[in-house]
Amino acid sequence: MEENSMSNAAEQSVVSNTTGIVLHRAFLYDLFVWLVSFGRERTYREKTLDLAKLESGESVLDIGCGTGTLAIAAKRRVGPAGTVNGVDASPEMLARAGRKANKAGAEVTFTKGIVEALPFLDGQFDAVVSTVMLHHLGRKARQQCVSEVRRVLKPGGRMLAVDFARPAEGKRGLLDHFHHHGYVNLSDLVTLLTDAGLKTVESGATGIGDLQFVLAVSPCCP
Repeated sequence: MEENSMSNAAEQSVVSNTTGIVLHRAFLYDLFVWLVSFGRERTYREKTLDLAKLESGESVLDIGCGTGTLAIAAKRRVGPAGTVNGVDASPEMLARAGRKANKAGAEVTFTKGIVEALPFLDGQFDAVVSTVMLHHLGRKARQQCVSEVRRVLKPGGRMLAVDFARPAEGKRGLLDHFHHHGYVNLSDLVTLLTDAGLKTVESGATGIGDLQFVLAVSPCCP
């Protein structure tokens, strides 16, 4: 396999800057994912891909892909006929993602970009996945992000958003001692996707920690 993953990560760039929080410490990101999944990272990845309902031959985009672990797992799901792209604003994350993909022999394309202005064509993807990323964005940036997701989705395409639910009053989990992450109320997440023209078909708890999800579809006709 040609080493296109790392070259894409290194060569492509964006002109504008994101208003959200950009994580640059790749090793700490992987540790964070391990903590989020309570040490069950593989279970967390496979559960996420199950919720996204990925099928062989589909085109997938992982926004805020971090170090690429989920994108690489998605490539295994969609197989040789499918394509997977990951986008992130951090060159450090993308460099690590490229190394992981090359080591795994996975043909995944990683691109530097921001979620408020995705560097992809209209109607390019069957599925877009966002995991523990939206809480890093302010309200306006979230709206821009989801609007961009709808733009790059094919008619009838799916978006899966996974993020932290607000814990019960006075309840602090193990993760809170390591990372002061934000939250997105499930109802707000549903409203965000609905306002962008996506239709929620499934939502609820993932069954892993405080993580919740919304699966929404793009209209079948423009």
